[in-house]
Amino acid sequence: MDYIKNYSLEGKVAWITGASYGIGFAIAKAMAGAGAVIVFNDIRQELVDKGVEAYKAEGITAHGYVCDVTDEDAVNQVVETIEKEVGTVDILVNNAGIIKRIPMIEMAAKDFRQVIDVDLNAPFIVSKAVIPAMIKKGGGKIINICSMMSEFGRETVSAYAAAKGGLKMLTRNIASEYGEYNIQCNGIGPGYIATPQTAPLREKQADGSRHPFDQFIVSKTPAGRWGEAEDLGGPAVFLASSASDFVNGQILYVDGGIQAYIGKQPS
Repeated sequence: MDYIKNYSLEGKVAWITGASYGIGFAIAKAMAGAGAVIVFNDIRQELVDKGVEAYKAEGITAHGYVCDVTDEDAVNQVVETIEKEVGTVDILVNNAGIIKRIPMIEMAAKDFRQVIDVDLNAPFIVSKAVIPAMIKKGGGKIINICSMMSEFGRETVSAYAAAKGGLKMLTRNIASEYGEYNIQCNGIGPGYIATPQTAPLREKQADGSRHPFDQFIVSKTPAGRWGEAEDLGGPAVFLASSASDFVNGQILYVDGGIQAYIGKQPS
């Protein structure tokens, strides 16, 4: 048996939400390399246009749509459009997300609700929209981009941690409800990834030393480095492929070993 074929996504339609850039873009690029047809959305047309051009520069023909994933009517409409223009969604990656770093007692309830809406309600809305067609087709894959904050707390991220903890349990519940229909729902929990958003935390200080947060993360990571967005591509392809057909309701932490490591003893 040629086991490498188990990892092929040839002929599959993969929708990665919020994948104009960053982690979503890297995951989509990996899936395209495994043969998938890429669909993505973003909240504004200019972001979609930039995304299409970025994929084109990589030799990928991607189908981009404007869609606010917190708007159930808009999501249902874009699912209909994708099915007409591209095909039934075989693989869904709930990647779109936001974070607001505000101490809990200073955070307005509206800001808390916004993070929950984007990071937890939206994956519910989008998953709900694609599951019926997956059932009809005989199966599908849903991958939720969770976080180490699905397990841990940290100062200033109460809303994000609450949302990602909820997303972990939504992942397990989708697996529980729809596993009998050959739908596998798993999560990826990225560690600290070097993206444009985290660049300020990795900049050299005026004296040439590392940023304190950069030092903290590297010291806590057995790999001794930040992750790259590309580090998430292989795990995503695995969870999207038939190689993971008996893997369901799991969170795969791609964190360089942070969660396994208590840290070095101070010298």
